Amino acid sequence: MNIAITDVADRRLDDYRHLTDVALRRRLEPANGLFIAEGEVVVRRAVQAGYVPRSLLLLDRYCQLASLAGGAPVFLGGADVLESLTGFDVHRGVLAAMERRAQQPAAVLLGSARRVLVLEDMNNPTNVGAVFRCAAALGMDAVLLSPRCADPLYRRAVRVSMGAVFAVPYARLDGWPASLRSVREDGYRVLGLTPDPAAVPLDSLRCEDGERLALLLGAEGAGLSAEALRHAELRVRIPMAAGVDSLNVAAAAAVACFLVGHRD
Repeated sequence: MNIAITDVADRRLDDYRHLTDVALRRRLEPANGLFIAEGEVVVRRAVQAGYVPRSLLLLDRYCQLASLAGGAPVFLGGADVLESLTGFDVHRGVLAAMERRAQQPAAVLLGSARRVLVLEDMNNPTNVGAVFRCAAALGMDAVLLSPRCADPLYRRAVRVSMGAVFAVPYARLDGWPASLRSVREDGYRVLGLTPDPAAVPLDSLRCEDGERLALLLGAEGAGLSAEALRHAELRVRIPMAAGVDSLNVAAAAAVACFLVGHRD
């Protein structure tokens, strides 16, 4: 059902209100069981992954994409109307409020995976989205997140990942960092990524494809905490040249996933 927006105060549009207020959206979206997908490609990938739209919000000129709604309401308006509602220029022209799904427990993911990424306190949604894209492209089976990591379904994380957050299963680990014990108990060799020159060069590590590996990454700047590193069986580093001591965490994730991920 296509609905022309005549009043931005319409309560049916509340899912799209104040999208630039990060603190508000972090509270609102998980509590209300929704997330926002932005752009035609991302919305299509969300629908293909089985997520159900609650509604679509489209610029008038993208009305032909109403079929993505699967019967849910489709709200249409001009650029000024959408910007007034959302708080930003919706230049991609397509937003969808999607229903969240129940997450699988970490134990279930660990039981079926061989290669996992474990993220500690990565609270920047852009980095989280980029890491998920690396994980999907470079052979990682799942992503586990410490309690303080950013929401992978936050709009910016979803957009940066280009929908890869829908392709890689993920779960939260409670009781951090003691919960890393359960990763090791499930038969994973935990590799802590660090710029420490004393760590083992990652490109010298010999990994069998059937071996279970958990690659542990910390937040941009801070890196892994000393407590998390104590749970790593081995500390590994990416060799650097030209006096550079480290990479952006998304770039480091790409290199590390390429070296340890499986591609079968």
